[in-house]
Amino acid sequence: MKSPYFNQDHEIFRQTVRQYIETEVRPQAAKWEADERIPKEVWKRMGDLGFLGINHDEAYGGTNQDFFYSVIYLEEIARAGMGGYAAAIGVHQYMSTAHLMKVGSEELKQRILPGAIDGTKWGALGITEPFAGSDVANIRTTAVRDGDHYIINGSKTFITNGVFCDFITVACKTTPDAGAAGISLIVVEAGTPGFTSSQLKKIGWHSSDTGEIAFADVRVPVANLVGEENMGFYYIMDSFQLERLVTGITATEGAQYALDAAMKYMTEREAFGRKLSKFQVLRHRLAELASEIEALRQLSHHTSWLYSQGEFAVKECSMLKLLSTELGKKAADVCLQCFGGYGFMEEYEIARMYRDARVGTIVGGTSEIMLEIIAKIMFDQVQYDSAYKNPPAPKAQVEVPSPAPQPVAQTNGALNGTSNSTNLNTSTNTLTMSTPTTAAEILRSLPQRLKAGAGAGVDITYHFDIEGPEGGQFTVRVNDGTATVEDGLHGEPKCVVKTTDQTYADTELGRTNAQMAVMMGKIKVSNIGSMMKFVEMFNKIS
Repeated sequence: MKSPYFNQDHEIFRQTVRQYIETEVRPQAAKWEADERIPKEVWKRMGDLGFLGINHDEAYGGTNQDFFYSVIYLEEIARAGMGGYAAAIGVHQYMSTAHLMKVGSEELKQRILPGAIDGTKWGALGITEPFAGSDVANIRTTAVRDGDHYIINGSKTFITNGVFCDFITVACKTTPDAGAAGISLIVVEAGTPGFTSSQLKKIGWHSSDTGEIAFADVRVPVANLVGEENMGFYYIMDSFQLERLVTGITATEGAQYALDAAMKYMTEREAFGRKLSKFQVLRHRLAELASEIEALRQLSHHTSWLYSQGEFAVKECSMLKLLSTELGKKAADVCLQCFGGYGFMEEYEIARMYRDARVGTIVGGTSEIMLEIIAKIMFDQVQYDSAYKNPPAPKAQVEVPSPAPQPVAQTNGALNGTSNSTNLNTSTNTLTMSTPTTAAEILRSLPQRLKAGAGAGVDITYHFDIEGPEGGQFTVRVNDGTATVEDGLHGEPKCVVKTTDQTYADTELGRTNAQMAVMMGKIKVSNIGSMMKFVEMFNKIS
């Protein structure tokens, strides 16, 4: 359905994330599920693409986009078909770092957030304990002050990212006799003596590591305190709204992904001489499911809008979390049934979706807890307020001018060989090239890629400043139908382009969307209009 919440730039971002999921994530799903972890280089890749900073401030390497970029990001991640992958990202980006961003000291932010945003540091959130799940006030892990350090003792369990994380934001009792009013949040970094973890076996979410963590006299600097001492419980209660919103978004789109898989199978599979999609009982069952998913998607987007406006939408977040995770279970079950016996086989994605969906009604507050929160608002007129004294104002959506379509076609990865041979297909206006794979090689190929008749009657200079070992500084001049490329910066440029060798190569070879790279600051262009004309003059690489 057409939505009032998304603009053209949002949709460009959606296509960028979807392309990444389709080409780099889904093909690896079986391996990550078998290994029961996601490789570290995956997080670094996501950081390089700018995905891990869309909700964080620019001062730490983020881009601080409006919340609907996060909505798109989470929806597309759910389409990877791995609940564990979606959970790992959600916990890192919207939970473990959320408190740091809001109330962490500047020193702590500078120490942790840049790595969390560029993908070199992966985070976890440690709240649940063996004897305290939804009952956060009764956690037993303690943090006793000892000079300039806290000494932490206790344990946590069911911690997503808990085994392979680089840091964990831990809920501890700093004033043991004060109940909820004595809880603080403290960052513990991996490798700190006394901090150990072991991996738990689960029936689903296999691609993410879920750990049981022990703290034995772990000494942590007082500087690792997040916000104010003894305010942790209130920070946690506040952050549950974002956690439940994130869960609701991914659960809704996860149900859609299961529906899509079932529909595809039904249009291919035959029984009794006709396609399964022609059997009314199955068609109607999926039509009903599609209607429920669409209704929840609208609630998801509305709740996201409330959040983006700074509303503390406890009721809506709780309703969304309740309904979306319950529907996630139903969708997986209904869709698996459409596969018959094949749905019970491990090689079919629907089997994984079925396992992964089950935990949705437990994590982030059980369905029973959600019902009680909603009932308190309805019957007891309970009102909930944010714990943060100065919550950040919602960032307005800003229309960013998009550059022209990226100057290369999507490739199929078949850029092989070592020669510099080229072949122009005049019917498609596409140049097939056998070698250019680095930024320098791609730039030097421009003279061969100038379109016939392009640049006639013009004389214009462009400067490219490409950082990195496979880049350099280049002057590109288009003069009366010919193009030249020189090393170094010469003459007065009409437009200056600054980026890294990796980013430039990724955009030219179709691995990254050029518009998004510009919008997110990964490519800096001094004159958008001139750059648009430049792009139109050259054939694409295919």
